[in-house]
Amino acid sequence: MQIILLERIEKLGTIGDVVTVKDGYARNFLLPNRKALRANDANRKVFEANRARLEAENASRRSDAEKHGETVAGAEVVLIRASSNSGQLYGSVSVRDIVESLNTQGHKIGKNQVILEHPIKTIGLFNVRVALHPEVSVTIKANVARSDDEAELQRKGVDVMAAIFEAENVSSGFTEVQDRSLEPGEIPADMLEDSGEGEA
Repeated sequence: MQIILLERIEKLGTIGDVVTVKDGYARNFLLPNRKALRANDANRKVFEANRARLEAENASRRSDAEKHGETVAGAEVVLIRASSNSGQLYGSVSVRDIVESLNTQGHKIGKNQVILEHPIKTIGLFNVRVALHPEVSVTIKANVARSDDEAELQRKGVDVMAAIFEAENVSSGFTEVQDRSLEPGEIPADMLEDSGEGEA
């Protein structure tokens, strides 16, 4: 289906561009959300008559988004989650979790503005893109940790999981010597307590 864009759409075009998209994308998303019009003669005339107003409204929304972006850019959300020893989360961090944390901090962000390529499933620091306007995007940090202390370490640049693995691999001073000649579960003779030998 051919459509006329009423705002800039990533990977499609800018205001006034006539582009061809899949029918479902146009009918289910672009047309109902007033992001585009069907490309026919009547709609072209309507668009040209309203072009100056649409461009002015877009410029106004863009400047508002740029101001909002100055406060949101670089924000950090700390998400405390349970995880396995390898750093895999029990569950995942989704767009909703990030939006709730941002809104708690006073940034008014909608779910459709947070662009998360895939859910976060491990501990660490992640860059997340927030699209405040089709032409204005900022990056925030999602700090996923098991505790506030771990989050603080990650904020300072410490790779928490690498530090844990390193600590586990450092010898704790106790090493068990294995006697390969014994059957499984058999106790070496020198570890057995004195069983009364030498008693008369």
